[in-house]
Amino acid sequence: MQPVRNTDNLARSLVLVLAGGSLLYFGKPLFVPLFMGLLVAMIMYPVCTTLERWGASRTVGVTVCLVIVIALFAALLALLVWQLRSFLGDWPMLAAKLEGSLTDVKQWLALNFRITLEVQDNWLHDQAGQVMGFIGPVLRGTVNVTANTLFMLFMTPVFAALFLFHRRVFVLFLEKMAGDRYAHKLETILRQVIRTYFQYVKGMILVYLVVGVLNTIGLYLLDVPHAFLFGMLTAIMTIIPYFGIIVSALLPISAAWTVHGSIWYPVGVIGVFSFVQYLEANIIFPKIVAAQLNVSTWATLVAILAGGIVWGVAGMVLFIPFVAMAKIAADHLDEWAHWRLLLARAASGKGSG
Repeated sequence: MQPVRNTDNLARSLVLVLAGGSLLYFGKPLFVPLFMGLLVAMIMYPVCTTLERWGASRTVGVTVCLVIVIALFAALLALLVWQLRSFLGDWPMLAAKLEGSLTDVKQWLALNFRITLEVQDNWLHDQAGQVMGFIGPVLRGTVNVTANTLFMLFMTPVFAALFLFHRRVFVLFLEKMAGDRYAHKLETILRQVIRTYFQYVKGMILVYLVVGVLNTIGLYLLDVPHAFLFGMLTAIMTIIPYFGIIVSALLPISAAWTVHGSIWYPVGVIGVFSFVQYLEANIIFPKIVAAQLNVSTWATLVAILAGGIVWGVAGMVLFIPFVAMAKIAADHLDEWAHWRLLLARAASGKGSG
């Protein structure tokens, strides 16, 4: 009977995982800003409670926390706009260099491969026509993504404020769900969860510092001016998905091309950033964040990949604290002892094999 019972438990767990994954996938428009707001609320909870101990009302404490969060986002956006404007200011000179380099390439092809300038011009004209055909769908997709992103950015502080202001109601709700059996453990779990979110933010800061240093070393070896400034700015701007790394890379690329006058230096800058981004996604981020959260590197990497599949970039950020919260729950619930073996960082270095 024991094997049958184990099989039933496994089947039930698989059904719950599939149902939960489907719910999270199709509920992305709701769950992403909701859990982002929860993340912000837990990070700002110590600030809010400190202000309340100093005599401020809960409304004032929540308002101050929201002002801090909005100011940080505004600073990042201002930095992004500043870099974009700087690049646009250098664009006429870069366009002239690009035109000269293109002419040199066309002449080299005509001289070495007997491809006439007329054939090359016709080929470029055809390629330009194909690119123009893709612009419409790309622009529509960009507009939709931008609208969704703006909606999530608007709803995140709204949810954060509601979580902070009504936090006692949510705690009572969790107590009712936990029941009498686990009610005495709930406060300990919640305190550890808040501490875990702090460790997560600390790990994120360390990741950006390491990425900034690696960017700086790569740019310095390529003799790009202001290597430290560009390296650190590019690392910070990776907080903004996709657009952050693209826009922040434009300045060092244009600087390398302007100073050295060779197309290989901008290619080298792109290579440096691509290599560092690969290290950050597959080695630096899982290692550092896993160490700060006391979660195994294996579980962290699985959380990153699963989050990317379900929620995209937002899931890659949010699923890691989810794994840390599951590990905390496993530490206090005997029924989850088997999950503790997979999630706990200490378990990764032990075992008979």
